[in-house]
Amino acid sequence: MTGISRQLLHGAAGLASLLLFLALWEALARALHVRPIMLPLPTQIAAELATDWRWYAGHAWYTLLTTVGGFLAAVVGGVLTAVLLVGSRWFESVCYPLIVALNSVPKVAVAPLFVIWLGTGAEPKIAIAFLIAVFAIVVDTVHGLKSVPQDVLDLGRVLKGSRRDFFFKVRLPAALPSIVTGMKVAISLALVGAIVGEFVSSQRGLGYVIMSAQGTFDTVRVFAALFVLALMGMALFGLLAWLERKATPWRRRDGGH
Repeated sequence: MTGISRQLLHGAAGLASLLLFLALWEALARALHVRPIMLPLPTQIAAELATDWRWYAGHAWYTLLTTVGGFLAAVVGGVLTAVLLVGSRWFESVCYPLIVALNSVPKVAVAPLFVIWLGTGAEPKIAIAFLIAVFAIVVDTVHGLKSVPQDVLDLGRVLKGSRRDFFFKVRLPAALPSIVTGMKVAISLALVGAIVGEFVSSQRGLGYVIMSAQGTFDTVRVFAALFVLALMGMALFGLLAWLERKATPWRRRDGGH
């Protein structure tokens, strides 16, 4: 079976499992006479999305932009921080405990501070998404940069290449699978951060849709927003998985995913 056929088969299996889940949800909710305010039917959610799809698309686009903005900032900042941590023992001893301490602080608790510092626009949402996502990038990049086999390191010293050439031609390619793994984790965390920022202060975005619908006990609208968020998260994760296959083709030859 070719790689494309295998991917299509996996995609079809995933779609079938999702449809089965929705069908069971619909059947059980109807059989048990669950009130829509407690758990709406999938058909009710679909009708809500079909009726106001432009409105949902506009809010989803805003959430997507803040998510991608925070994610890209986390990738750049995380990779640069990891390079400094690996390249300088002094920087690692001084800054790594601080990074761990900052990551231990609940992000929801500091979200109001970003609103005070950066206002009520997109900036605090991007900052919160960055703060939540960056640690995953740092940890996985450090792991990848430190996981270069010793024989490869010895070969680089024997060839007497410059530190710059050694980094870009040996260390970075070796760390690339770990970096992409961190990115796949970080994209979901960035989406969470964007929603947290919208919960705290926003007039746009899917987080705003959820909070406003909660205030009016519009459970169907809450589930509709959650469904859009799930699709967005799956699409972003799938995009990174595709980029991983393109950026690390040797992993497929070696039996990787």
